[in-house]
Amino acid sequence: MSENYFADLYAVNVNEHTEKKNGLTYLSWAWAWAEIKKKHPDATYTIYEDDNGCFYHSDGKTAWVKTGVTVNGIEHIEYLPIMDARNRSINFDNVTSVDVNKTIQRSLTKACARHGLGLYVYAGEDLPEDSGAQSDQYKTGKPYPTVTCAGCGKEIKPTRNSKGQIQSVQDQVDFSRKTFGEDLCLTCAQKAWSGGKE
Repeated sequence: MSENYFADLYAVNVNEHTEKKNGLTYLSWAWAWAEIKKKHPDATYTIYEDDNGCFYHSDGKTAWVKTGVTVNGIEHIEYLPIMDARNRSINFDNVTSVDVNKTIQRSLTKACARHGLGLYVYAGEDLPEDSGAQSDQYKTGKPYPTVTCAGCGKEIKPTRNSKGQIQSVQDQVDFSRKTFGEDLCLTCAQKAWSGGKE
């Protein structure tokens, strides 16, 4: 483990512990907290109450929760609105204890992410940094077969796009086949997209 606890937590691959709902990716709260405690046994969490001792806060129209996770003496706080299955704020009069409980768990998971664990999921990335060739294996459960680029003749390998996001072999092939009708690496696809100009 390095001296940078954030980097250690950020490097953890959480993909096997996520699920998708309504186009959003959720990390299992129980797994996230277990992973934090395994690596940092002194970690704690706080569910902040309002002035009346409720575990949620309200402006009279909607409601939200406030949670904090402390690792290595550093607390990160997360505010999360109480939402319905379509990720829309629930009217305050319709908020139930189940809604509050679910939101607290999601909020704590996001607070864990502020310490690094699974943060890349919220950034829209598929894998943490430095995962390299593992990306296809984690997506499909097995290594993606070797594919040769029709443009440069080289083997297509996982790479990073201009935003720093990992583009797996499968991502590159799926995009280039749909867009250009052939297998192209990211570099050749970018050239084809710009009309052959560098």
